[in-house]
Amino acid sequence: MTLRRVVLWRHGETDYNATGRMQGHIDSHLTETGWNQARFAVPGLARFSPDVIVASDLRRATDTATVFSDAIGVPLRLDKRLRETHLGQWQGRTGAEIDLEWPGDRARWQTDATWAPPDGETRVEVAARAVEVVADLDEGTDETALLCAHGGLITALTGRMLDLPVENWSQLGGISNCHWTVLARRPNSGPTWRLVAYNAGTTS
Repeated sequence: MTLRRVVLWRHGETDYNATGRMQGHIDSHLTETGWNQARFAVPGLARFSPDVIVASDLRRATDTATVFSDAIGVPLRLDKRLRETHLGQWQGRTGAEIDLEWPGDRARWQTDATWAPPDGETRVEVAARAVEVVADLDEGTDETALLCAHGGLITALTGRMLDLPVENWSQLGGISNCHWTVLARRPNSGPTWRLVAYNAGTTS
């Protein structure tokens, strides 16, 4: 196994982010702010010198990752296993709309990684598909991987990679647009991965 570091990067601001709507698998677009966030993030991420860049196939992540890939010259690969949590009937709705139709359920979803929105998926399921991407990379020759994905997925994958109890995943905070989390392989015994940075980013 050669993978030594994983950088999990959230996409830039989208039109849905700007209007407070839940996205899930809806293929929303970056705003001009989102494009600029991606550009501003390039110098900070470049210091990790990633050997491979893999992005969710949803446009907001693909476009964000393309900005970085074009800037440093490392080819970009897409993987649908890095998609955001499927939010089922909640997709496209605001938090207020969800709270009106499903009172109390959004708060439950935010604190229980085993609970899914109607016709959606749990964060445990999201982490299970995302960790497969890391496992596949671990069988290659790359040492640092940059994965451009989504806030919910990054939080779930971080909890899974750190071997945190599922009931504690909700203690991990959210990930801001175009911020990143860094995990490094432990050289000794114990859990495989340790947390180096969480929700880091530029101030530009």
